[in-house]
Amino acid sequence: YRSMIGSLLYLTASRPDILFSVCLCGRFQACPKESHLHAVKRIFKYLAYTPTLGLWYPRKSTFDLHTYSDADFRGYKVDRKSTSGTCQFLGNMLISWFSKKQNSVALSTTEAEYIAAGSCCAQVMWMKQQLLDYGFRCDNTSAICLGKNPVHHSRTKHIDIRYHFIKDHIEKGDIELVFVPTEEQVADIFTKPLDENTFSKFRLELGLCEIE
Repeated sequence: YRSMIGSLLYLTASRPDILFSVCLCGRFQACPKESHLHAVKRIFKYLAYTPTLGLWYPRKSTFDLHTYSDADFRGYKVDRKSTSGTCQFLGNMLISWFSKKQNSVALSTTEAEYIAAGSCCAQVMWMKQQLLDYGFRCDNTSAICLGKNPVHHSRTKHIDIRYHFIKDHIEKGDIELVFVPTEEQVADIFTKPLDENTFSKFRLELGLCEIE
């Protein structure tokens, strides 16, 4: 089971569509059950039916940096911790993505999504600096941290102070926090199971297509 998970984790570097499922199954490596093995085999079966699916990077793409961030509030039923998911785009090209269970139990949807947005903000600021180091100018409005809900500070006073640096960057104009409707929230593919149509839609928006 551990060997299968290891192989799949290696594959997530080019197949972001399986990241959430692989990370979820990876949480049971210490004591896997037969149901977990069946779930991993389903991932392999999905890969067998989509062998030509891959990320497409168009030659003429802009260098506008934008990102999606979301969290599934208490979606992990074992310990009720939330799952953060983000994906970063440079123009139309997906360049970074992750799905991770949060370290603490969130007490509200706002808190869970604020934590996810904080991680996303850190990644965006690092990417902006990399672009500057390579000689590309990145306008303040081009780095957009997209959250599912606006942040209400009165509901998040108990969040650890290390997540509040996002507020400083918003005030400086480094990033912009924008509301995204659920049906357009691409990061959902990294936080929760989706129905087939929604999964296929978000998979396409990530830039995954048939590559012969």
